[in-house]
Amino acid sequence: MVTFDQFLTMSLALPRAAERLTWETTVTLRVGEKIFAMGTPDSGEVSVKASKEDQAELLAAEPEVYSPAPYVGRHGWVLVRLAEVDPDELRDLLTDAWRSIAPKKLVREFEASGPTPETM
Repeated sequence: MVTFDQFLTMSLALPRAAERLTWETTVTLRVGEKIFAMGTPDSGEVSVKASKEDQAELLAAEPEVYSPAPYVGRHGWVLVRLAEVDPDELRDLLTDAWRSIAPKKLVREFEASGPTPETM
């Protein structure tokens, strides 16, 4: 189980990740103007950017945890049930989502720094 605050902590541990309230109730996690994850604190679910291939694998492997995200699911985004997700799996999913939108130079620097789960 992961809380919304833990989700935020994992997301904001990524380089240049920032939190912004959007659409009056949704917290979006971004690098610059690009969003890699979002959710509302009391919903128990968050949406995370993923490739269509990764989405298909996640839905097939753990349909009790993952489903297509509303509105953006057709682009690969997954809806994650925080009460069901493994924290390490969510951290990996967030990191992959961040990598997909962060500037290439920032990703290279991040990879070179060799982050560990303890530092994230």
